[in-house]
Amino acid sequence: MPESTTARSQPDVGRFVSDAWRDRYFAACDAVYALGVPASAERDVETSFGTTHVYRYDPEDPAARERTPLVLVHGAGSCSAMWYPNTPDLSAERPVYAIDTPGDPGRSVQRAPIHEPERAAQWLDETLDGLELDHVHLLGSSYGGWLVLNQAYRAPDRLASVTLLDPGGLEKVGLRFFVWIFASLFATFAPKALRRRLASWLEQPVLVVPELRTMIRTGVRAYRIRRPVPQPLTEAELGSIRKPLYLVLGRRSLLVHPDRQVERVPRLIPGARAEIISRTGHGPQIDHAELTNRKMLDFMNAADLGLPTAR
Repeated sequence: MPESTTARSQPDVGRFVSDAWRDRYFAACDAVYALGVPASAERDVETSFGTTHVYRYDPEDPAARERTPLVLVHGAGSCSAMWYPNTPDLSAERPVYAIDTPGDPGRSVQRAPIHEPERAAQWLDETLDGLELDHVHLLGSSYGGWLVLNQAYRAPDRLASVTLLDPGGLEKVGLRFFVWIFASLFATFAPKALRRRLASWLEQPVLVVPELRTMIRTGVRAYRIRRPVPQPLTEAELGSIRKPLYLVLGRRSLLVHPDRQVERVPRLIPGARAEIISRTGHGPQIDHAELTNRKMLDFMNAADLGLPTAR
């Protein structure tokens, strides 16, 4: 059955509106990928929920290739291209795999919904199994942060550590976040002379990177996301997580309340590290890529050595 027909027959399965718009979006994505380091390889992994497209980035240093791999899970409405400021530094020190999440406008093909927590964990576990990865560091941003947090709770056996960048899953998504999303989208249509000021006001780096701006605008037009907003984990669920965990929040985040979560998460999860990055909102890994990359790598290196990761 054609992809478009399969998607239309299931209300919880995302889809491109047409082949032409899909191709336009992929071209926009490729322009963003070109801002970073080229992938060493790409492959498709078949799962119970569809085909998952994965990009691999290999270190040049042979010794670094032997380190525990890092798997990246992007945010909602995006694809693995969003990691272009991070893959050069991260892949210099360890193998990196960037996953296009089914249900978002990447090169994965969704055939069954994965928004329920148990199904999301099964999909990600099957993907890691298909990649023959038995021990990984898992890193997620925004909605990808919820997927990673959910994995740490429901299917932690493969995980060496988890890193959460301004993630979902910690508290209910409030109206202020959706207002910011829509305001940011409208701002992409603003005259060029106003975009830098709007980017500062909205804490939205997308507005000042032309390739990102085009990718986001094209993705909104090209793809229909069909899933509800995920529910946060309960305190009991969070408290059962036993993997090394690093929470990175933007000082001006509108998805979570940073001061509340930087106190709450280490209190609930033994040994968790939590930190607030200043002068940023929902995208610390874009606004302060070099700083954030170094902090994340230091955390993973400590986890690999069995050293304390909390601060």
